[in-house]
Amino acid sequence: MLNRTGAAEGRLGEAGKGHLAMLGFAMIVALSFPFGAMVGPYIDPAVLTAVRFAVAAAVMWALALGAGQAEVRVFRAPWRYFALAGLFALYFVTMFEGLKTAEPVSMAAVFTLNPALTAVFGWLVVRQATTARMALAIAIGGAGALWVIFRGDPSALARFEIGRGEQVYFWGCIGHALYSPLLRRLNRGEPALAFTAAILTAGAAILGLWAAPDILATDWAALPPVVWWVILYTALMATGVTFLIMRFATLRLPSAKVMAYTYLVPSCVILWQLALGQGAPAAAVLPGVALTVISLLLLLKDEDAHRS
Repeated sequence: MLNRTGAAEGRLGEAGKGHLAMLGFAMIVALSFPFGAMVGPYIDPAVLTAVRFAVAAAVMWALALGAGQAEVRVFRAPWRYFALAGLFALYFVTMFEGLKTAEPVSMAAVFTLNPALTAVFGWLVVRQATTARMALAIAIGGAGALWVIFRGDPSALARFEIGRGEQVYFWGCIGHALYSPLLRRLNRGEPALAFTAAILTAGAAILGLWAAPDILATDWAALPPVVWWVILYTALMATGVTFLIMRFATLRLPSAKVMAYTYLVPSCVILWQLALGQGAPAAAVLPGVALTVISLLLLLKDEDAHRS
């Protein structure tokens, strides 16, 4: 009895760590949206993403070597890293491309469609079932996302007027949603730092080849300082750290619950925009943001119900 009780407490502790990690994930990801909007006019999205992947990979390999995690088994079946990296490369490139024309809060709302997509991929890839409460929460969150995407205008929804930026970014979100369950499927117990470094290296290789002409054509010396700050932030925090968080949380929580924290991103984007002096979004979109927060609370309540 004591052993079973102790084991249950250990599992609950691990789940709690996964939730805490995803709160940090939401704040880190949210800041990428206003930052991305700042640098959109100055650098090609594929070039920016290739550089951030390369910088993040170098840092992660250094940490992995320092921690003694660069084991031989990490380099087995390298196709796995290219498969996972391709999905995230698609996500990041479409994100910065979309931010050229879409508002950060609207883009963050598109990001909140990920739990519904992840629930589908979670079942297809690793047969993770979705409970009735999770399905309800996902539906509410999806409704909130649509409200923000269409800017609280029912007539725009009726005409299905979606901006080009949101359309482009949606394809990246499909890749992001597939990443979480596919990581669970392809992970073979490799150390976290080395596993993340390998994915980032594969991503840098993919985008380095894809964007080679644009990389060579970029006038790096003429870029304003804000571009370099955003490259560092996105490389170290929004790429490296979030990769580690995703891997950490995915191995402790169901994929749909991991992605449920994307519902916090629009609210976090609003907070970051206010902090950066970029102003608040139109009041018409706030009910949609509120629905996304309700969705997260429903999913957390579902977690508590399973604990009791």
